[in-house]
Order: sequence, then structure tokens, then C-alpha cells
Amino acid sequence: MGPAALLPLAVAIPLLGSALLAVTGRLLSRVGCDIVATAAATAEVVCLALLWTRGGHLATAELGGWPARVGIVLAADPIGAGLALLVAVLVLAVVVYSWRYFDEPRGQHAGVFPALILLFEAGMAGFALTGDLFNAFVFFELMGAAAYALTGYRIEDPRPLQGALAFGVVTSFAAYCSLLGIGLLYARTGELNLARLGRGLAGHPTDLLTVVGFVLIATALLVKAAAVPFHFWLPDAHAVAPTPVCMLMSGAMVELGAYGIGRVYWTVFSGPGGIPHGAFRTTFVTLGVLTALVGAVMCWQQRHLKRLLAFSTVSHVGLFLIGVALLTPDGATGTALYVAAHGCVKAALFALSGVLLDRYGSVDEHGLHGRARALRPVGLLFAAGALALTGLPPFGTGLGKALSEDAAGHWQPWLPAMFVAASAVTGAAVLRAGLRIFWGLGPVPRGRPGEEETSGEGEEPEIRSPRRTLPPTMVLVPAVLLALALALGCLPAVAGALARGAAAFTDPASYRAAVITGRSASSGAHEPAAGWTTAGVLLGLLSAGLATALAATAVRYGSQPPRWHPAARAVRTLRRLHSGHLGDYLAWLALGVAVLCAMLAAQT
Repeated sequence: MGPAALLPLAVAIPLLGSALLAVTGRLLSRVGCDIVATAAATAEVVCLALLWTRGGHLATAELGGWPARVGIVLAADPIGAGLALLVAVLVLAVVVYSWRYFDEPRGQHAGVFPALILLFEAGMAGFALTGDLFNAFVFFELMGAAAYALTGYRIEDPRPLQGALAFGVVTSFAAYCSLLGIGLLYARTGELNLARLGRGLAGHPTDLLTVVGFVLIATALLVKAAAVPFHFWLPDAHAVAPTPVCMLMSGAMVELGAYGIGRVYWTVFSGPGGIPHGAFRTTFVTLGVLTALVGAVMCWQQRHLKRLLAFSTVSHVGLFLIGVALLTPDGATGTALYVAAHGCVKAALFALSGVLLDRYGSVDEHGLHGRARALRPVGLLFAAGALALTGLPPFGTGLGKALSEDAAGHWQPWLPAMFVAASAVTGAAVLRAGLRIFWGLGPVPRGRPGEEETSGEGEEPEIRSPRRTLPPTMVLVPAVLLALALALGCLPAVAGALARGAAAFTDPASYRAAVITGRSASSGAHEPAAGWTTAGVLLGLLSAGLATALAATAVRYGSQPPRWHPAARAVRTLRRLHSGHLGDYLAWLALGVAVLCAMLAAQT
């Protein structure tokens, strides 16, 4: 079966699986629903693995036989197909992890959760593989609708409903912005196909309409990616969403937002009539640095494990945005590998947090101090995940970080320090929590009087029999995901394939030729090196060493500066900005849109 046939199947398989569960779920037992969901998720992994290995530089499929000028085209280069494959692997991991995670009632509700997961997968895979801007918007909204429902899945508790509502309102506001931007581009060019849009813009000057259209389209992508100041919904949603849903949101969904920024810019706005490279690079590297710093500082402040991991995701998204904004094949290669390994590591860490929630009904770092000593194998996996987040060689996160640092250092010599600092602080926060919870090291932390904190105590159990034997899949799945992250850094063939994909990703001319003519094309761009270097290994060891030192110091002496310290006052101000008020989040979103427009317009 050729790539042209596999592309539609990659979207159809999870959609059909979801529809089958919606129709037959009330007739099947819980085991029957799990079998159907696992079969569909496995078939999707096989389909996308074949597509990634057989697709060449760029494979296309014209849906319904209609050419690009009037129909919808699916297009898969190694980066897009690889991201879709990451989504499929994580969905399969979530389905297996959830076999005995929820104690669902028998009957009509047994198939609801796996059906929503497969619908979520269909939206994410479709977004990664589409070659049409409006179709990308549709898939993005399908993904969002499933994510809202999954976030508020535990309707017996008002907190998930509140988190899902805030998530839905913020992302819907961003979706309206995106739709308006698509309308502006359509009015100018009469096109919706990404390749033809890029060619159509070449006949027009770069003006304010172009800038506004790009920023409006980027708004929805930046909200899903949780870039600062569009990120406020993410920690709130992660704190209340079921753990398997957090695995997908942090492991795949936010990465799709960063991918979308790169895809839309390269295919539509990188040529004549678009946004100049210098303006895009300066603006989005600045945004990435701000995101990495805010995410790292807020991650260090958390005691609620799921919020801690969520802010770690925010910080790493900042690093991904820097890699995308470099606009080089080297930066794209490092970012692609970093995204793939980070997705596996972050999903594994959320899965291990789910073990704590299963056993103790809590994800509070302070309240769990020393209580999980009996779960030492889980603690070892948790520590391995923390070190992987720091970029420790030979994990794939370390190789992706090293390649991104090298590419960033060629543009600005100080940027590698940002990668080291963000990865060290976020990894240290996770390692600090693991040392306290699984080994009971250091004194029991005490909260400060008068400071409001989200503790993670008193969580609504996601299972109904907390004294049951721990299901083996809840430990096996994160172990396999960490092994995959390790393999990504040790298998040269994977890095080489992503390097070839990065060359094609940053070559819009070959993309347009393949999509418009319908014939696969090879990129003539230079393929970057994608292996370990001495500098990359040393920087990875430096990040891991700094993280270990920070975690040990925090465990021994506490992780908060004295109240009188200027840093403490700055941190309190930053924490107050994360108010939990929906109106504040929308105001920050509007401010972010205005600032991006001003920055790009000033440089265009």
C-alpha cells in the first residue's frame, strides 16, 4: 500500500474506531470496549509507521480525486508524519494505561472515554497531515472539542467542569481569531490550500493585512502550544483533567501548536508578500525565551505535581519555539527530535503521577513526603524521567537539546545558556518532588502562612477501589515510554530521518511543487548533521548536574527564597498573575495578540 492510500487511512482509522465505540459501546463490556480501542490505536500506529518509513520526502493524497486548486490535499513530510506517529504511539500508550485505570460503570457509558480518546487522535493526526489551511482549522477544532470533553470527563466533581469551561472559552476565543485570519487571507488570495496560499501571497506586498492575518492565525496555535501569555489555561486544565488526558495534552497537543507555527510560516508566509525572516525570528525567539523563563520559574514554585509538570511543559514549549524560530534545518532537526523525546518523557511522568493518585488519592509533593517509599521502582522511573527532562545523554531529549543549542548558538551565543537553565530548573523541580515523595529526603516542607497554594491534596479519586493491586500496565507503560525516549537518542537512523525531514520542512519550494502538481518531490536543501557532539554531551551533563544540585539543595534547605528577598517578591507577583479568573486570561490573550502585531509590524 502506497503513501497516497495510507494518508486518508491515518485519519479514517481513529474516526471509525470512535464511531464504532459510540455505536456499540453500550452493548459491549468494559473489556470489549478496551479491545476495540486498542485494536484501532494499534492499527493507527502501524499505518503511520508505514507512512513515515515509506513516504519519502513528501507524499500527497488528493481527497476525492480533486486537485489542490479546488479540493483538499493531505501532505506528509517526515516531520508531519513523524509527529502524527508520536501522537499515535502516545494514544496507544494511554489506551493501554487506561485498561484498569478507570472503574467505569457497565452499560451505555463504557465506551465513552476510549471513543473520545480516538476522536482526539483523529483531530491531532489530521492536523499534522493536512495541506489545507481551513481543513487544519477544522481538525484543530475537532481536537479541541474532544479535549474539552476529556478535561471535564469527571462530571461528579465541579473542578474539572470549571477547568474544561475555561479551556473551552479561551481556545474558542483564539479559534475565532484564527478563523478571521483565514478569512483575511482568503479575501486576498482566493486560496485555502497552504501551498497555493504561499504562491498567491507572492503577488502582493507585505502590509498590515498580512501581519494581522498571520498573527490571528497564529493565535490559536500559540494558545494550544501554551506560549506565554497564551498559556494560562494549561496548568488549570492539567490540574483537574484525568491523568491519561494530561499524558496526551502535554505529550502531543501542545507540540502540535509549535509544529503549526512552523508549518504555516514556512508554507504560506516565508516567501515574497509574507513575513520577513528577520522579523519572524526576532519576534518568536523573544516569545520563546519569555515562555521558557516563565514556565521554569512557575514550575519551581509548584507542589501540585500535575501543575508542576504542566509548567514544565510551558517552559519546554518556549525552547521548541526558539528552535522553530531559528528558521534553519539544524534548528528544525533539533526541535523535531526534542519534541518526540519530550512527548514520551512527559507522558511517562504524568503516568507515574497517576500511580500516586491511584495509591494515595493525592499529588501533593508536601503531603506525600516519604509516603511512597514502598514504590521504589516507580520512584526510579520518576527520577529517570526527571533526568531525561534535563537533557541527560543519551536520552533523545539530550540529543534534541544539544542540536537545538548548537543551532541557536550560531545565531546568538547566549541562547544555549537559556536551554541549559530552563531544562535544569524544570528537571530539578521534578527530581526534588521525587526525592521527597519516594525517598522521604529532607525535612517535611511547610507552607508559608498567608500564601495560597494549590496543594494537590484531597483530589477526587480517578479509581473507585484505591486498595486494589496496582495494575501492571500503570508501571509498564511509563517504563516503555522512557525506553522509547532513550532509544531516540541512541538510534542514528531516527535522527538521520528527522534531519532529512527538516531539510524538506524548511524548503517551501519543494513543498509547493509536490502539493500543486500532486507528485512527490525531493528536497534539494542541505541535510544537517544529527549526531552527538562533545559540546552537546557536556552541556547535557551540565544541565543534569545543575538540576541534581538544585534538587538536593531544595530538599535540604527548602525551595523558596526568604520573603524579604527581591526574587520572592517578583515570584509572588508572577503567581498572582495566574489568578484562575477567566476574564484575566482573555485579557492576557488579547494583549498577546496586540503585542505580536506591534512587534511584527514594526519590523516589516
